[in-house]
Amino acid sequence: MYTFYVNGKECRTEKEGRLLDYLRDELGLTAVKEGCSEGACGTCTVLVDGKKMKACVVKLSKADGRHVTTVEGIPEEEMKVYVHCFAEAGAVQCGFCIPGMIISAKSLLDVNLNPSRQDVKKAIHGNICRCTGYKKIEDAILMAADFFREKREVPGAEEDGGITRRFKRVDAEEKVRGTGKYVDDIVLPDMAYAKALRSPYPRCRINGIHIEKALAHPDCVAVYTAEDVPENICGHIKKDWDVMIPVGGITRYVGDALALAVVNHKENLDEVLSLIELDAEELQPVTDPRKALEEDAPRVHEEGNLLAKKQCIRGDADTAIKNSKYVVTRHYSLPFTDHAFMEPECAIAFPEGEDGVHLYTSGQSVYDEQREISGILQIPQEKVVVESMLVGGGFGGKEDMSVQHHAALCAWLLKRPVKVRFSRAESLMCHVKRHAMEMDFTTACDENGYLTGMKAVLYADTGAYASLGSPVLERACTHAAGPYNYQDVEIIGYGVYTNNIPAGAYRGFGVTQSCFATEFNLDLLAEQVGITPWEIRYRNAIRPGQTLPNGQIATPDCALAQTLEAVKEVYDSHPYAGIASCMKNSGIGVGNPDVGRCNLRIRDGKVQVLTSAACMGQGVGTVAIQIVCETTGLKADQVTHKKANTIDTPDSGTSTASRQTLFTGEATRRAALQLKDALQDKGSLEALEGEEFYAEYTGETDAMGSPKEHPVSHIAYGYATQVVILDESGKVTEVVAAHDVGTVINVQSCEGQVEGGVVMGLGYAFTEDFPMVDGRPVLSYGKLGLFRATAAPDIKTILVTSPEVLTEAYGAKGVGEISTVPTAPACAHAYYRLDGVERRKLPLENTFYRKEKKKG
Repeated sequence: MYTFYVNGKECRTEKEGRLLDYLRDELGLTAVKEGCSEGACGTCTVLVDGKKMKACVVKLSKADGRHVTTVEGIPEEEMKVYVHCFAEAGAVQCGFCIPGMIISAKSLLDVNLNPSRQDVKKAIHGNICRCTGYKKIEDAILMAADFFREKREVPGAEEDGGITRRFKRVDAEEKVRGTGKYVDDIVLPDMAYAKALRSPYPRCRINGIHIEKALAHPDCVAVYTAEDVPENICGHIKKDWDVMIPVGGITRYVGDALALAVVNHKENLDEVLSLIELDAEELQPVTDPRKALEEDAPRVHEEGNLLAKKQCIRGDADTAIKNSKYVVTRHYSLPFTDHAFMEPECAIAFPEGEDGVHLYTSGQSVYDEQREISGILQIPQEKVVVESMLVGGGFGGKEDMSVQHHAALCAWLLKRPVKVRFSRAESLMCHVKRHAMEMDFTTACDENGYLTGMKAVLYADTGAYASLGSPVLERACTHAAGPYNYQDVEIIGYGVYTNNIPAGAYRGFGVTQSCFATEFNLDLLAEQVGITPWEIRYRNAIRPGQTLPNGQIATPDCALAQTLEAVKEVYDSHPYAGIASCMKNSGIGVGNPDVGRCNLRIRDGKVQVLTSAACMGQGVGTVAIQIVCETTGLKADQVTHKKANTIDTPDSGTSTASRQTLFTGEATRRAALQLKDALQDKGSLEALEGEEFYAEYTGETDAMGSPKEHPVSHIAYGYATQVVILDESGKVTEVVAAHDVGTVINVQSCEGQVEGGVVMGLGYAFTEDFPMVDGRPVLSYGKLGLFRATAAPDIKTILVTSPEVLTEAYGAKGVGEISTVPTAPACAHAYYRLDGVERRKLPLENTFYRKEKKKG
């Protein structure tokens, strides 16, 4: 018998096990999150006798006789301070890491109320945050220390909620307290648990799946195979992804599902799966995209290994390059990387109505999930109801089906609630990655450094399935020439199937890869011309009215030159400073349907903002509330936001392409204008009880390859310049990030997006990798190479707004993706200035962060 005390309450148990499971499953203390199960991420941090520990690796026997404190056990007056400070500082984004951060903060502030920033960094070293870049979390902890030290009173709730201001996120409190619900925090009556048996090899023929022994297990409810699926195929854009590989089929990667086991008690899942007997014949995989295009290469899909070929051709690049004074040609090699969002994928499904199913999910679009699941189950879309819980990060990695369709299938067949949750190892093995790319870039300029032409060939490894591979490749190509004023370009991209883990949407959406190549080529050109890398960018920077390489005329809000001006002094004053500029679209664009929708509903004297735009941490609900307040003059406490669902929130598209602030923001503004008129007519919200005000906004663009002289590829572009500063040892000491974001809606959120993007970009540059050997990866969160607070440098964010902004959404443009794009090339340039070595492969080799391995 083990006896211990949790938040002052005596607990007894005879079972050995993880402290984490006991806290969550037995006591319902769901503020303690399970993120990695290996003690690496810190989401499950608790205090044990006042010392912070990771509950996922602490056994109950080690807790015997000891006192455990979770966020739920922090005294209320103390908790109010943390809620205020974390909200005020903008420290909360997706929120999944925050309770663990609070515990680490408490462990520090209980003994030191006058900490330095370095003290704070050390205190949260064991807690990873993938959203914020740590700076605002550090600010919040320092602010809390001041409140405790000076015994300051927590101020009351905010009233004004307009735009271009500091404003607390509306979901901050529930995330700080841990009361907000992520899917895995939910337990339904009579709920079963399901898990998939995965392929033993990247490529093999399945000759038999024998489930008899598994079905005989006393806790087994059912085992399903491809024969049980009405339509055994799905796909976000292209339907090429098997729900389960059938007998006689050939697997395409190690994450392919072969069977689904359903049990009453989750602790028996692995045992039941081990009883499924598999007859599999290993086949030779193809894991190199260029070799995959050879005639005799094994076919990943019957139609061949070429998913897509994309071209962006304007003018005569060959002649322009031939007649140029200076030409640089280089090869670049960029790796797969994992999104590493804090919350592993989880879904719960349960039967609803006649032959229907209801899902709780944490994806990036409830309507995409509804559409794909209805296709798999072959039932009308209206019979699939999808509700989003809190989403613990996404960055593109939660656009595809992962657990949702398996949960829905099991619940639909069983007529019983079923939860499917990925372990972190499953998440790493199954969900899509950032595309690995091999790229050849040629860039040319005249004797004065003015760009004349460029050519590029890109090979993108899209892995086993299409996912978002085609549009990612498209975006890599349309942005490959950079945000500069020249038009003779020839860019050809190939998206190739292999037996690697699929690649799909990832923050930056292909532009991170092509930007790295074109920006480093610019640095080498500047050296040949005899001007600075800053100067070559400034001379060529696209300005309003000029034509981008893709043919689009830059709109009046374009402020790339201003971002360069903002960083000139800091760049010039540091000998080991690297610089890079970029642009990134807001909106899907290139001729695709792109609509934002919002409905404002008046209930109980308040405005409910209804939109399906998924909030993964970027704060779209807060942005919508601020826009309503700005437009109508209502106070912040008069407006609420409802989580995305397919019941009553209108379809506002996927949270992707840095589009939601612009598209849903503009739809919200238009609906709010109607509400404003109604308020002027009726005089009060009470007089409008029950009324609704709906609006939508459609972005009109032209398809890639349009014959128009000046096609509109995207509704809007953000522009940015970042400077990365090294010390003599090669350590990054500071990053200055100047971003043209248009009108800033929420200051903390905008800064936080930039800071988080920069740290993610630093990881991409220096430490992050996802190597696969013959299609097999290492499945450890702790080995992904994620930056921790102690490694994160000082980040200075400069938010640039041009004198003339767009009319949509008060002139706001997306910042979520662009913040990551220029960081890696700026790092490569900084190192080039430090030691003269060209580093054209990521992660950068032989740096302060990755020392060269000694041979022998």
